[in-house]
Amino acid sequence: MPNIYFILFEVVIYIQFALCFHHALKRGAPNLLKLIAGTTFGVLLELATIRQLNAYQYGRFMLMVLDVPLCIGVAWSSIIYAVMEFSDGSNLPYFTRPVLDGLLALNIDLAMDTIAIRLGFWDWGQGLNFQYFGVPYANFWAWFWVVSSFSFGYRLVALHSDWIGKWLPSFFGIIIGLLCVMFTNAFITFIIPFDYHTLTIAPVLISALFVVIVSRPRFYQTPIDTLAFWVPFLSHFYLLTAGLISGVILDPPALLSIALSMFVLALILHKPSIQHIFLREPK
Repeated sequence: MPNIYFILFEVVIYIQFALCFHHALKRGAPNLLKLIAGTTFGVLLELATIRQLNAYQYGRFMLMVLDVPLCIGVAWSSIIYAVMEFSDGSNLPYFTRPVLDGLLALNIDLAMDTIAIRLGFWDWGQGLNFQYFGVPYANFWAWFWVVSSFSFGYRLVALHSDWIGKWLPSFFGIIIGLLCVMFTNAFITFIIPFDYHTLTIAPVLISALFVVIVSRPRFYQTPIDTLAFWVPFLSHFYLLTAGLISGVILDPPALLSIALSMFVLALILHKPSIQHIFLREPK
């Protein structure tokens, strides 16, 4: 019998993608290309990473591309699309926005990965007491670079007002994203000794947060579509609900505290969208 948690996980991801697709249709070809490129990028990076590192494996979902669930590639696309929509509505310097994009993605994964492995969505093969409740610290390093590198590659040429800025950003996002992910994967796995992973990863992520904070960002400076809220909301809400119903979020209880903290942080960041949705106030 199909695992209901797997099925609902896929359904939530495809709902997120549908929201992004609806938004992209309204914005025209460049946005559609970005969304399609994000999915291509997501599937390719997963296929490449599994073969490069042999560090994890996925459970069996309904739609698979070799040994990678299609929904994972779609999830990467939706997350990248949503966080870039959010950061583009801020006053952050243009090339600081990829840093924020990577950190926003971590807001989702810090809550998601520990629950996902307990539900069997994927397996790191290290047991549930390894490093971050069963998740290698290097995973968060990877999440940051996956999202920020695609965002940077895309933005590198997106400012051009000619055909380059219209048709090439998605291509640059895929190529630069894949090159960066493969390099950073190899760097943290094969160059940095395992005992020094924390001393490498923590300063990079803390520095990224510092760069954003010292920029004194103000969000919602320009209108932001509510999909930027719905993508993280649906992720957090589903994993919280599935974790509570299955009980895995209480093994250990700290997982519940972390998941709630990340959820509350997302709600705070997206307060104007929440007001717009539920109170019908302007963004």
